Order: sequence, then C-alpha cells, then structure tokens
Amino acid sequence: MIEKIVAGLWAGYGLAVPLGAVAVLMVDMTARSSFRVGAAAAMGAVTVDGLYAIAAVTGGSALAIAIQPYSQPLRWMAAIVLIVMAAHIVMATVHKEERTSSAASVRITCRRAYFTFFCLTALNPWPAIYFVSLVLGEQATREMAPSHATAYIAAIVVASASWQLLLAGGGATLGRKLTSDRGRTVTAFISGGLIVALAFNMVV
Repeated sequence: MIEKIVAGLWAGYGLAVPLGAVAVLMVDMTARSSFRVGAAAAMGAVTVDGLYAIAAVTGGSALAIAIQPYSQPLRWMAAIVLIVMAAHIVMATVHKEERTSSAASVRITCRRAYFTFFCLTALNPWPAIYFVSLVLGEQATREMAPSHATAYIAAIVVASASWQLLLAGGGATLGRKLTSDRGRTVTAFISGGLIVALAFNMVV
C-alpha cells in the first residue's frame, strides 16, 4: 500500500510540477483576483487529473487508443484558447479595463475559474497518455488490487492539488506586491508572452 501511495505522489508531481501555459495563466489570474479564485481554478485542473487517473486505472490501453487520433487537434484547440486568453490579458491592461483586484474578482468568479481550468486541462491529452503509460507499467509488474488502485489515485490527486494550490498561493502573493498600474502592465505583457510561447510549444 505504501509503495502505491509513494508511486502515486511521484506520478502526480511528475505531471503537475513542469511549468506550462495553464500554470502561468493560473498564477496571473490569481494575481489579478484573489486566492479563492485561484484555488477554484486549481481544483478545476486537479479534477481533470483525478478523472484521467481513474480512467487510466480502469481503462488502461483502451483509453490511450481512443484518444490517440485526436491528440493533435486537441493540442491545437488548447493552444488557440490559451493565445486568445493571453491576448485578453494584454489588451485589458492596455485599455485600462482591469485596474483593481476587486474589479477583477467581480468578473472572474470561482465557478467560472473552475470550469475554465477544467476545460483547459481536459483539452490537453498529455495527462491521459502520461497516466496510462504509468499505470500500464505498474500493472505489467503486478496487477493492482482495488485498494491499491484507490490509494494510487488518491495520492495522485493529493500531489496535483498541493502543487496547484501552491501556484495559486504564489499568484496571490504576487498580486499583493504588484498593485500599481505599471506593475500590472509589466506582468500582463510578461505573462501574456509566456502563455503564447508555451501554447506554441504545445503544438510544435
């Protein structure tokens, strides 16, 4: 049991820790709103990771075969959505549409943040392929008992949630330090550029 929990933690952190476009977007959004909104966004991403982990454990190779023909179109869809959101961040700052964290909080609700990051994470086929590969590797050695599979999935969710909430906390801290108009403008261009670059890297 302990072995499966440790394996699940490694798997969860292995997927979540590398900085991607969605993570940058989460930090930026939290900086412009609140930790509560950022935590809701984090839970949206964590939900997808958990669902993919469950699907990998229960479906295995069938899931990998099912999503393979659609992996590239899904990557392009995710990249387009991210580029549009990056453009919105920059344009909103240029046109002075976002100037206070309270105004941002009104526009970005917790529910909206949750479903936005749920959809962005779901559009990325990499978590499914990643978890399927890991699960098949685990099962190649020994078939997982239901209790071990449950512990494995729970550990993945805990690892993913802890890292995503850490990112949200970092965004909240950043928001408190960059409250001036100049600070918001600089961070908007930096985060927008990073998101676009990472979105292109997703499909190239």
